[in-house]
Amino acid sequence: MEAVRRYAESLPEDQTGWLAGLKDPYVARALALLHARLSKAWSVGELGRRVGLSRSALADRFNQVIGLPPMQYLTQWRMQFAAQELRHSNKSIMQVALEVGYDSEAAFARAFKRVMGKPPVTWRRQSAGTAAG
Repeated sequence: MEAVRRYAESLPEDQTGWLAGLKDPYVARALALLHARLSKAWSVGELGRRVGLSRSALADRFNQVIGLPPMQYLTQWRMQFAAQELRHSNKSIMQVALEVGYDSEAAFARAFKRVMGKPPVTWRRQSAGTAAG
């Protein structure tokens, strides 16, 4: 982890993304919380309280450093994680949905399609074909 932190410190000031987020102590703590508890129903207010900032201060800082608002980042991270689970596990779509914070398979499928461009079932089928090929 120290090597990653040193690399992040060497990034240009205008660099955005989660690696750049490691340079900012508040954003780094927020990222750690989001990644550690992917299924939690986070709000920006709660995340801000956990890292010691107001909701608006965290939202502004996160957006400036990461390049996305916190909840948009969380949705994208959840869908990336879900895509890997769908590709590399035999878990049901509902099991994956629950792991990434969705209580409804339909809501998860809508969010997944919006972010990944295709429904989870199609993603899994096409990914399995790609992995086998």
